[in-house]
Amino acid sequence: EGFEPPVPFGITGFQDQRHKPLGHLSRTSFIIIGVCFFLVKTFFECVHGIPLLDRLNSYRRNSIITATHPCILELICMKLTSRLTEERYSLSFEVFPPKTDSAFDSVRQAALSIAELSPSFVSVTYGAGGGTSRYTLALAQALQQQAQVPAIAHLTCVSSTKETVRRQIAELERAGIENVMALRGDLTPELQKADRSSWPYRYAVDLIRELRESGADFCIGGACYPEVHPESRNQKEDIRHLREKVDAGCSFLTSQMFFDNNLFYSFLYKIREAGITVPVLPGIMPITSATQIERAMKLSGSFMPQRFRILVDRFGGSPEAMKQAGIAYATDQIIDLFANGIRNVHVYTMNKPDVASAIHANVSSILGMPV
Repeated sequence: EGFEPPVPFGITGFQDQRHKPLGHLSRTSFIIIGVCFFLVKTFFECVHGIPLLDRLNSYRRNSIITATHPCILELICMKLTSRLTEERYSLSFEVFPPKTDSAFDSVRQAALSIAELSPSFVSVTYGAGGGTSRYTLALAQALQQQAQVPAIAHLTCVSSTKETVRRQIAELERAGIENVMALRGDLTPELQKADRSSWPYRYAVDLIRELRESGADFCIGGACYPEVHPESRNQKEDIRHLREKVDAGCSFLTSQMFFDNNLFYSFLYKIREAGITVPVLPGIMPITSATQIERAMKLSGSFMPQRFRILVDRFGGSPEAMKQAGIAYATDQIIDLFANGIRNVHVYTMNKPDVASAIHANVSSILGMPV
């Protein structure tokens, strides 16, 4: 009780400034602190052979650094573009918020357990029609403040008014969320029948423009579809719309799930040819039960390779066997992606810490390796 965390990095004079707003620091002080941090970070990584932020995460688990220390929060709230350009292999994970108050604690605990794997970040989804928006924000805050892991909050705009979206943008800013995944959102059966001509945000690009024009300093992510968006007429049209999102301010892309890596490699080549150069994270969904397949097909319409179909036919009747086989298949996809020069892979965990942990263990010696 009463313990004050040590002043990070031993920067002289920093202790007097630690509870003051950063606005009180002079420009010279910012430059000195930045140079000192860069020198210490470089020296640390040369000596120890691991990224400094990974070591800070391990310190956190041993209670050496507290979650509320302002200097550590500065590191945690870093924009994802700085992490996605690091020359090392990494995993990130996706979790989804609960639908009710009563389920929030269990979902938060699952998300925090996943965060203990020290991913590059964790993304938190947003329910259809914005039905779980307040839980998205609360879960993202918990990941950053309790687990010291950067979080992406999903934000959708389907059927939303400008007032609603602007209020949500302000809430994200107040919560210290710097990374936002801008999506149109799924159309519920009711919304599919609605007249969309008067909607202020008909497509994700409209939301991206709103985020950029708001003045909020977000790192904005968007979605992409290696097998073509279901509402696009063809891949050429789909890539043209994707370029519009990037030009509007999208800094990175995360792909829809796929089960054949060759489809992703082909897609990546085509978008690079189209001038889209932002980082692209492949999305991998571990299929751990036979019932999951039907839902995955409905959501994405993904192509199922023959070897994956054989796997499901053989092991789908045994829950434990299917879980093990699904984790192995997802791991094989991830290793192949790493081997072909992909640095960052995003895993759709379905809020299952055991699945995330098993995949992480399967590639633990690869993670952190220089590319």
